[in-house]
Amino acid sequence: MVILRHAEEVRAAHPGLAAGALHATGVDGTADVEARVAEYTSRALTRLADDPESRFPEVLAWRRAFARTGLRPTQYRCASESLLRRLRKEGSLPRIHPVVDLCNAVSVAYAVPIAVLDVDRITGPLLEVRPARGDEEYTAFDGRAEHPAPGEVTYADSAGRAHARRWTNRQSGHSAVRDGTRRILVVAEAMHEGGTDTVARVLETLAEELGAPRPVTPVTALLTDAAPEFTFGDAARVP
Repeated sequence: MVILRHAEEVRAAHPGLAAGALHATGVDGTADVEARVAEYTSRALTRLADDPESRFPEVLAWRRAFARTGLRPTQYRCASESLLRRLRKEGSLPRIHPVVDLCNAVSVAYAVPIAVLDVDRITGPLLEVRPARGDEEYTAFDGRAEHPAPGEVTYADSAGRAHARRWTNRQSGHSAVRDGTRRILVVAEAMHEGGTDTVARVLETLAEELGAPRPVTPVTALLTDAAPEFTFGDAARVP
């Protein structure tokens, strides 16, 4: 079993953090999600027609959080802001994998970052959102190896793998969902007022979408100060 949690120093520095997780098995890359993706992106486009993403309270809250960590918010954007920006400019989102496409569409609909990882690429027993030491290894999507800067918030597993750069800015190619992925971990995080309700709706939406009509079995949980950990299925130790 693997435990997902946010380090105490992360929660202390960001008291407005709301987070939730979903674990699902039985995933495959053949599902037709085009209609559902279109529905969620349409919701986002309707909202973008009134205001650019830079004015969304969900985005502004992440910009403030990034600034607190020492990042320039307009240089490094949280994943949902980047997706919304692309959607506003291009009118659509890239197609990568049905599960990723669905999560990206839900992300722009709710304007909060959603990470989706291949569970079999995570080394347990711990996956922790914490400040980096600087010796963690991150694999970019082009295969290059990087090391998060000391103090940079990352998703670090027990093997010292960094599964994200700059928290919600960029995921790792190492644990990216691919054709052979069968088990996923989805993490939604919010910083805005009312973020807990938003994250709860995101989890409910994704559980419903992933659970039908495919034989997927989603399990979800909100991560709170009272219940800060989420335990999910065995993870393979992939070098």
